[in-house]
Amino acid sequence: MTFAPSLFLRRVLQLDAVATGSTGLLLLGGMGFLPGLLNLPGSLLACAGVFCVGWALTLGFASLREEIASGFVWTIIVANVAWVIGSAALLMSGHVSPTWFGHAFVIAQAIAVDIFAGLQIFAMWKYSRRASAAA
Repeated sequence: MTFAPSLFLRRVLQLDAVATGSTGLLLLGGMGFLPGLLNLPGSLLACAGVFCVGWALTLGFASLREEIASGFVWTIIVANVAWVIGSAALLMSGHVSPTWFGHAFVIAQAIAVDIFAGLQIFAMWKYSRRASAAA
């Protein structure tokens, strides 16, 4: 089912796109110093950076659509939640030994992604209430 996204959902998707794109560019642009500063593998940071830039483009595209599939929005939400879980799993896995700053960086970006997921869930909840009231 498609719907016209609310201004609130559009803004949340746009802010998510800007934050995600900025993080991706930081990760890619900081390849000379971030692996040492964070004590995280450069290949992990590069892959995360490329993913973030691509994901930011997807979010930006979604925010500009006149109509959007509700399943697509839920896919965005699930992907954001998966990113948060993956970030926690990375820190708990024992496969990396980040510095204190590395821990703070991973936790801070996971919290930001979690906030975006929560705002997106709220927007979908508001949409479902509006749709139910109209039916």
